[in-house]
Amino acid sequence: MAIIRRNPDGSIASQEGFTTQAQVEPTQSHPALANRRGMAAMSAAGRAIPPLMSEIAMKINNAKDKPRKLKVLKDNDSVALRQVLKGAFDPNIEWLLPKGDVPFTPNDAPIGTEHTILQQEAKRLYMFTKGGDGSLTQNKRETLFVQMLEGLSAEEAEFLVAVVNKKINNKYKGFTGNLVKEAFGWDDNFMKKE
Repeated sequence: MAIIRRNPDGSIASQEGFTTQAQVEPTQSHPALANRRGMAAMSAAGRAIPPLMSEIAMKINNAKDKPRKLKVLKDNDSVALRQVLKGAFDPNIEWLLPKGDVPFTPNDAPIGTEHTILQQEAKRLYMFTKGGDGSLTQNKRETLFVQMLEGLSAEEAEFLVAVVNKKINNKYKGFTGNLVKEAFGWDDNFMKKE
């Protein structure tokens, strides 16, 4: 509630010399609620979750020329994306999973609801590569992989299967190892150039 002080002639008096309750004690918002600055930042970002890797792959597939494909990769650069793409294209990384289609039940929940995202799951991919987690039996490794696929959205699960089979270029046109090396400044061993 605001108190408006008036002069004897009815005009609004200036605020000089008066202190308001807001000046004495600033309003404390609840810590669980977003403030104006936080809401502005969220609306500027436009999304609550990072773009899915399958969406990034589709953008690369739909880009008309190499500079646009490079721009998509550079704009979406992250540690998780680099890990996944290194697993997809680096010939030194050997996946300890059977080649071909994986028998799993796709998650049909709408994107952004009841599933995980590959950006977060990328840190667990070491379990499925040679030299990763040697304590897992092959049966347990395959079971964990199927569980990971079933937790992802159907599009990201298909993308991850293409990564493991090293067939990304077959599914997404123009998505090649050379494109990834150029975008991230990697040498032929998929390591950062010195």
